[in-house]
Formats: sequence, C-alpha cells, structure tokens
Amino acid sequence: MKKKLATFALGALMAAGPAMADLVFPSLSYRTGPYAAGGIPFADGYADYFTLLNERDGGIGGIPAKVIECETGYNTEKGVECYESTKGEGALVYQPLSTGITYQLIPKTMADGIPMHTMGYGRTSAKNGDVFSHTFNYPANYWDGASGAINYLLDENGGDLNGKKIALVYHNSAYGKEPIRTLEELSKKHGFELVALPVDHPGQEQKSQWLQIRRDRPDYVLMWGWGVMNQVAVQEAANIRFPMENFIGIWWSGSENDVLPAGEAANGYKALTFHNVGADYPLYDDLKKYVVDAGKAAGAGDQVGTVLYNRGLYAAMLAAEAAKKAQEISGNADITPADMRDGMEALEMTEAKMAELGMPNFGPTFAVSCDNHGGDALVGVTQWDAANKTWSLISEFKATDGDVIGPLIDADSGAYASENNIASRCN
Repeated sequence: MKKKLATFALGALMAAGPAMADLVFPSLSYRTGPYAAGGIPFADGYADYFTLLNERDGGIGGIPAKVIECETGYNTEKGVECYESTKGEGALVYQPLSTGITYQLIPKTMADGIPMHTMGYGRTSAKNGDVFSHTFNYPANYWDGASGAINYLLDENGGDLNGKKIALVYHNSAYGKEPIRTLEELSKKHGFELVALPVDHPGQEQKSQWLQIRRDRPDYVLMWGWGVMNQVAVQEAANIRFPMENFIGIWWSGSENDVLPAGEAANGYKALTFHNVGADYPLYDDLKKYVVDAGKAAGAGDQVGTVLYNRGLYAAMLAAEAAKKAQEISGNADITPADMRDGMEALEMTEAKMAELGMPNFGPTFAVSCDNHGGDALVGVTQWDAANKTWSLISEFKATDGDVIGPLIDADSGAYASENNIASRCN
C-alpha cells in the first residue's frame, strides 16, 4: 500500500498504518579477490552513509534504508548472479562497481525496469538517456576522464601539446580500453602522439611496458588501472625515474592503496577525480557520532576519509538524494524502482544542497535530464603528498571537451539503439 509523504513526525507516520517495506539499495561489493583493496573501502562508505541516515534521520522520508551486500569478487558472472538473486528484494538501484558487470546488466535492468548507477565507470555512451533509459553515469564518465587529463596537460603546456608524446598504460579489459577512442580523437585535434600499452590482469607484470616507456621517453603517462596494477605501475615508474608529476591516473588509479607501497618515490603522482578528498567536512562529525563510535560501521572504521571510502559515501549520497527526489515526484514515501528512475533523471546537485548535507564542495554541481544521464562532465585533478600521506585537489572541477565526446557518444549509443531496436523516448 502506498503511503503519502507527510510532514509530521516519524512516530506518527508509523502509527498511521501498516509498516512500510525498507528502501533497498543492493551493493554489488567485492571484499575478496584481487581487487578487494579497492572494493572494501567503497563498500564501507556506501553502507555507512545509509546507516547514518537510518540512525540520525530515521531513514529516507521516514522509511529505513536497507543495504544488501552481495559478493562478486569483481567477477562478471558472479555479478550477474548477484543481480538475479537480489532484484526481487525490492531493489531500487544497482551499483555494479565493475565495467564488465555493467555491460551485462544494461539490457537486464532495462527489461526489469530497475535503474543502475555506474558512477565514473561502465559504458560511457550510457550518458545518452534517450537510448539507455535505466543506466546513469553521472557526474562524469571515462571519456570525460580522458578529456580532463588532456585539458589539464594543455593548461600545463600553455594550450599546446603539438609534438608531445603521451603513453597510455591500461588494464587490458573493457574498462581499460574505454578511453582509447577518445584519446585517439584528441590526439588528432591537439597534435600529440598516443602510445597505448596494455597490461594483462591482474597487472603484476609490467616490466616490458615500462622498459618501452624508458626507451620511448614519452612526455606524459596516463593510466587506466585498478588494484595491484596501480601499485606496480607507480613503483615501476619510480624505478625508471619517470617524473611523477607527469604521471596521471584515472580516478580508479588514485587512492592511498596505489601510492603508499612506493613510499617517498610516489610523491607528486597525480590522479583525476570527480569528487573531493579528505574528511574535513561536517558530515564526518555525524558519521563518527552515529556510525563509527556507535559500533555500527560496515568495516573496521579505518577507511573513513580515504579516497575510495569517500567515493562509496558519495555514491550513497547521490542515491539517497535521488530517492528523496523520487518521493517528492511520486508523492509516496515507499517508492518503486520506476519512481527511483524518475528521481535519478530529475536529480540536480547544487553547492547549496551539498553544503546542507554537510558536504560542501564535495563534488561538482550537475543536473540530470531525460537525454543526459551523465551530468555536466566536470573533472578535477588530485596530487599525492608522500610526506604527509595525503591527496590534495589541485584543480577546480572543469568542463571537458563536448565537441569531441558528444559525437562519439551519439555514434556509439546510436549503434546500440539500432542493434537493439530502441526507439527515441525523449523527443
């Protein structure tokens, strides 16, 4: 039974009728396997934010949030199994945390009418909501990342990369291959030479790639890595004395896990980002009081404030805000997956809203719409300070090259629509 939103207290709401079901947010996590070091802090941050809302606010719109974790081990087949085993539990939105799983779930979620948020990963052309009705990748995607890196290097070189050589060290998977087409187009536009160097899973063996980098002497190295691949790459770069300030990773190559093993040698390494770093936000006082000190943290509490914990927290915050928007649009507290999809499509994140949530300047401002499921494509850059063991945001969240990315998204999403007989729905 639908229950209309009300302004009176939670106790009165609960007394007014039958207890409503929880708002269910599945977490396709990986606390085991070769990528567990990255999966654990993200899963902790995701779960802790919903715990905070339950403990401090009584849930979302008066209904408790429930996180269902299902272990995927970063395995695509297991990820699909997790989806199938949890979708009937009232799942409102999925966070696959894997490009491989995302590709498999796009048609499934569309058929089942359940939205999916692939924040900063997955199929980039899913930004086109006219085709991908149930997939969202706000606030930025991999092609934005590629453009953000090049824009940063343009700023560093007075707007001119003509004649420069840029190497891309990438995870030899669907994830790692995502930026190649965009970088190829950007190389034509800006006159730099692109050298692509694949690294096979899990990435522990990279000697040949870094010997080639030492031989070819590129001006800059970009990296699309994950897990141990990042640690090895940073150490190999140090071994050949490649300048760390000229080494830039995508946001999945920019956590504490990636740089701490190399010690002082990692100083100056940079990484792209679509959210801020650290724990100097009012929200963290509430997290400490209601979650960590209360013994309700998802993990040991030692990940709070790390890059990937922040990312999980940010993903949960965006999901919660979309759920609030869905409640507002539908006029119902116990929203359905269809309501949640509508809420995600109407989501707008302003600085005022982030400040109200205790997360001022935590991420870029953006708005979602029917034909734009990716937001405003703003990307920042962070840098590692080895002495203080901290990341710092060294640039503003800046716009990426829509003139290059837009046509690529149109072409790829258009091909998907033709192959799958998907009709336009936004125009």
